Formats: sequence, structure tokens, C-alpha cells
Amino acid sequence: MQVRRLGIHESVSAVFPPERLRDALSDADPAVPVVGDDELGDCDAVVTFAYSDAFLDADLRWIHSIQAGYDRFPLDTFEERGVALTNSTGIHDTSVGEFAVGLMLSFARRLHTYVRNQQSREWSLPAWDEPFTLDGERLCVVGLGTLGQGIAERADALGMEVVGVRRSGDPTPHTQAVYTPDDLREAVSDARFVALAVPLTDETEGLVGAEEFDAMREDAYLVNVARGPVVAEDELVAALRDDEIAGAGLDVFEEEPLPDDSPLWDFEEVLVTPHRAAAERDYYRHIAGLVRENVERVTEGEEMTNRVV
Repeated sequence: MQVRRLGIHESVSAVFPPERLRDALSDADPAVPVVGDDELGDCDAVVTFAYSDAFLDADLRWIHSIQAGYDRFPLDTFEERGVALTNSTGIHDTSVGEFAVGLMLSFARRLHTYVRNQQSREWSLPAWDEPFTLDGERLCVVGLGTLGQGIAERADALGMEVVGVRRSGDPTPHTQAVYTPDDLREAVSDARFVALAVPLTDETEGLVGAEEFDAMREDAYLVNVARGPVVAEDELVAALRDDEIAGAGLDVFEEEPLPDDSPLWDFEEVLVTPHRAAAERDYYRHIAGLVRENVERVTEGEEMTNRVV
């Protein structure tokens, strides 16, 4: 594979200005223009946020996703057509880790209630036993890849008792115990917080539903920074309405943007954020580092980093 022209697809503007990434890659060997679907003809590769059928029509040889998740891409078709797909896993541990801990801190220290009170100019105090500290509380992190380990590291630093769930069951840093998915309900049963950090696959779709909420403590909070369909959303709403769990911090949803008529907007103990756990001002620089490394690897005939297909 030769990369003579590497397009920055205009869809990355959903996350950062594409010109920032173009300029960050200005020292790379291939030409790096910002392109739309109708400007892909001369490109060998593209860096993108969204998937477009135009990628296949343009006969691209390499597609790089600026996200870690790759569920939006037709993997089987890429395999058949010989299109390489790489993703951006490995760069979100700090941003997503801080975001997840921020959600937990908001619930524990009642920050979300104070913000709402400020909007209505209301000086209102929580009940004496509502606020608590994260120190000593149990967190179960479901999925211990880059995102999960980023959450675990920061929660451990705050004194939380961290356990995790991963397919292999192998131990990881900053976790006191690691369960396999077969023992998911046991893993979440004594946790004050359950943080989801798994990719969306056939195995993880609907991973958390009514039975898992039933297994969780009534004072437990769900934190989802994975993908919306990992949670059975209707069953989450039912669990919240029936007070089976205390609340949820949700950055991802089955349908995005979250519809206006979703009941999730209305729960006092639900924090809704617009799929921005990984957002940070240096995001484009991290992407540029991954892309530059893979351009060099392709040139040297080496295996690409983060290759999915």
C-alpha cells in the first residue's frame, strides 16, 4: 500500500475543525487535504468520523476512524474489498477516565443538584445523609480496555474499591478483583457505581438490562461512557422509575441525539451529556500522532497500529 494522498473527511468537524488535523499533519509525506464525499477520487486513504458509502466508491485502501468504536463501519465489506480500517483506541484513557469520575463525583457531592438550584436562584440544602465521598465506595468497571483502565486508575487514586469485568478475567492494574462476563451480576451486586466501558459488539449489545439492575444495590448509580445499545434503555427507565437503582450518568444512548420525549431527561438523579466523554482540546493532536505513525508503518511495510480490518 502507498499513501500519496490522505484525505481529512469533513465529518471530523463533529469533534474538531478538520483544518486543525490537516495542519498538524502538514509535515507528513502524503498530501493532506480536507475533503467531502465528492472529493475522494484521488485519495488513497481517509481520516473520518462518519462512514459514507462514498469511501467504497472511491476505492480507498485505508480508512482511519477518529473514534475507538468502529460499530458504524461495514467490517465484512472492508474485509472482502481489502480495505484496511484502523481506529483510535489507546488515546482516551485520561479524558474518559476523568469524565466518568466527574459524573461519580457529581452524584456523591450532589453538585448536579446545586447547579439546578442555582438556575432557579434557590438556596437549598441536601438532607444531612445525602452527600457522601467516593473514598471507600465500591466501583465495578465493566470492560477493562483503555477506557476502563483509565477509569479504574483515577477511581483508585480517589480511594475507591475498584473491581472489574473483562472477558479473560485476568487482573489489571488498579483493580482488586476481576470477574468474567458470566459473573457480571455478582460483580455489580455490591457496587455503589457501575461504569460501562465496553465496545459495542454482538456480545455486548443489551449487556445490561433488567436482571443486572435487579442485582445492583438500590443506592447504586450506573455510568455509561461506552455505547448506548450496551444498555437496554427501556429497562433502565423502568429500573429508575421503580427505584431499583439510585440514578445514572449517561453520555451515550440508543438514539442520538436523545429524543425530546425521552423520559431520561426528567429524572432528577440522571445526568445526560451529549456523547462527549472523550472530548478535549488536544484531541486532534492525539489523532495526528496515530495517523502519522501508521503512515510511517505503511511506508516501511510494517503492520499498522490499531488495525481492526
